[in-house]
Amino acid sequence: MPKMKTKRSLAKRVKKTGSGKIVFFKTGRRHKLTKKTRTRKRRLCETWSVAATDLRAVKRMLCMG
Repeated sequence: MPKMKTKRSLAKRVKKTGSGKIVFFKTGRRHKLTKKTRTRKRRLCETWSVAATDLRAVKRMLCMG
């Protein structure tokens, strides 16, 4: 059986923390910011953790288990 390959598109977008959580940034913070409210832009800067329901699939895509 061949080796599992990491999904590189996902690996570029997420990061594993020291405690084992997988975090990411929301999209929409690059351009066209004049339309967006201050609150919305601030919320887009926060790190978000992957939902528990998606965690197993994400870890599998990253070859973490």
